[in-house]
Parts: sequence; structure tokens; C-alpha cells
Amino acid sequence: MKLTKAMMATTALTLAGTTAFAGGHMANDMTIVSWGGAYQASQDSAYLQPYLAANPDVRASWDESSPEAVAKLRAMDEAGNLTWDLVDVVAADAIRLCDEGLAMEIDHDALLAAAPDGTSASEDFGDLIVSDCFIPQIAYSTTNAYRTDVTAWNGATPGDICALFDLETFPGTRTLQRVPLDNLEWALICDGVPFVDVYDTLETTEGQDRAFAKLDTIKDSTIWWTSAAESIQSLADGEAVMGSSYNGRFFSAIVEQNQPLEMLWDAQVYDLDGWIIPTGLPEDRLARVLDFVFFATDTQRLADQSKFISYGPARASSAPLVSTHATLGIEMAPHMPTDPANSSNAFVQNYMWWADYRDDLDARFQAWLAQ
Repeated sequence: MKLTKAMMATTALTLAGTTAFAGGHMANDMTIVSWGGAYQASQDSAYLQPYLAANPDVRASWDESSPEAVAKLRAMDEAGNLTWDLVDVVAADAIRLCDEGLAMEIDHDALLAAAPDGTSASEDFGDLIVSDCFIPQIAYSTTNAYRTDVTAWNGATPGDICALFDLETFPGTRTLQRVPLDNLEWALICDGVPFVDVYDTLETTEGQDRAFAKLDTIKDSTIWWTSAAESIQSLADGEAVMGSSYNGRFFSAIVEQNQPLEMLWDAQVYDLDGWIIPTGLPEDRLARVLDFVFFATDTQRLADQSKFISYGPARASSAPLVSTHATLGIEMAPHMPTDPANSSNAFVQNYMWWADYRDDLDARFQAWLAQ
């Protein structure tokens, strides 16, 4: 659903401070969907709690179902029972939901705050607006880390992504996400495919066979996680010696919790995360969500999130405001995936490609796991 000009105008006036939705016309309850853990905590600290402090009549609850957002929104649409108000998703999922009509198209300039210097929202977010339905929040990466105390490695240290597949030099259990994304790319890279050819290769049956064959070499030595908290716990407990998670989760484990882990930035996979608004919200719920989104995605708020987690803000105007950690006082820039020391061999995920191929490869990946 694309907002009508009349609705945009009404919303813009509301956000400017009128009382158009006063007297009960703006819902006082919101269900916000995110990923749990350190990332959701950073959203809560940077966005939601300041918003609730400014709007004491509003009640908000978190639902940690973002990993299943596409399937659950499809089910809600089928049942005609939409219980979510705002959903945090990765870029490829936003494209899929938009294409299926399950996420609302918006006019970014009409509904989001301009930068402090007057730069429009669409220009400030720039190329990170990968869909008409997507409201970018952060740039992050899925990367790997390893335990620093594995005696079986005889002093060897993983130096690149292909250490994942080297069970001879680096024996021990791996932990990887239970999805085809990133794993198929890493498998091909470590089977000799150049970065620039990865998606062309994956489009072919032979290329997919090649990726799964490479994953076969570590399949029996891998714990497959569905929640990022699981991978961090497996590594912290020593159940796994190497594996993937989101760079912000690793930051929390290493810097805040002092876990004996070291980041392996090589072939980190850049991705985007942001909000979508489900299609079909009643007017009062939509008005509340738009009021919150306007607040939560302005320049200062996106910069504030980086005080709590090492993800880069999606607005260009927010980047210069990234400073120190809220409690530790350390500079956050060196912990960002885009820092030059971390990004020398980064891999950029093709969001559009995954939007087209995700359902098919999800099915093949789950069938492969079951074999």
C-alpha cells in the first residue's frame, strides 16, 4: 500500500506538532519486532526509551521474531490478523516483503526528518534506500570470530575466512547460521571463486552444487544457529571454536563481556538493516508508528545507537556524530565494519539477488541439512 498524498500531508502535519491525532486518534500501544540481544537493546536505549519518555501515555512491547519476519507476515496476511506495528528486517527481506505487498511503500522525504542542514531524507540515506518500503537504520556485517585459547591449533591463528573450512589446521566445532546467506558465498570464495563472480556462479545449478559440496566438508562439524545469541553462547562455552555472528554481537562479547574471542574480519559480508511498516495497519496504529519512525530515524537518534553497538548509522549526516561507547568510553569508529583496518577484504551482499533466490535456496538448504 502506498500512502495517499492526503495521508502524507496529514501525517507530516502531525509530526510537525499539530494535534490532528489528539484525543485518541493515535494509538497508544505498539508492538515492535526486532532481533533480541545486544542489537535490540541498542534500539531500546537509543530510540524507544527516549520516545516513551517524551510520550508517557504510550506503551510498547518488543517481539524478537525478525529472523522469521517474512514467514510470519505472510501467515498474518493469510489469516487477516496483523498483530505487529513495525518490523526490523534485513534489506533482502524488505525487498521481498515490498514485492509481495506485505510492506507499505512510503515517501521518505514526506515522512522522515531532513538532516540538520536541510538535506532531504532520501539524499541523506542515499543508496541505502534499496526499496520503496525500506527505512534504513544501520550498516552491519556478518563476520566470524574464533577462540584465542584453542591448544589443539598449536599456536596457529586463523588469518582468513577459509580457516572455517580447514579442519586439519584448525580442528574443532564451527557454529554457522542456519540459512544459505553468507554460508554459500563463503563456500564459493573458499573454493576459489573470485568475489565478483560469486552470484553469477550461484545462479547456476552447478555453482550451487559446488557451494553445497564445500559446505559438506564441515557439515558434521558445525552447530547451526538460528539466534545470534546461540552462536555467541556456543563460542563462549567452548562448545565451538570458530563461527559466525553479527559484528555487533561479537563486539558485545569481546569488548563488553571480555570473552576470549578474536574477530576474523576477512570476507565479512556487508548488509543493511532497517524498518518496514506492515501493510494494512488501522489508521490510529499507523499514525503512532509513523510518529515513532520519524523520531527514531533522525540524524541524532541514529548516531546515538552507535553508542551502544558497533553498527554504522545509515544516514550520512549521522556518521560525524559517532563518538564513544555510552558506558565504556572507548572510541567506537575502530570497531565499525567500515573502518579501514576491518574492511580491506569485505564482501557486499547482493540484496536484489537474494530477494529473487531466497525462497528456493532456503528450501534447498533445509533439505541439505536434513540429509
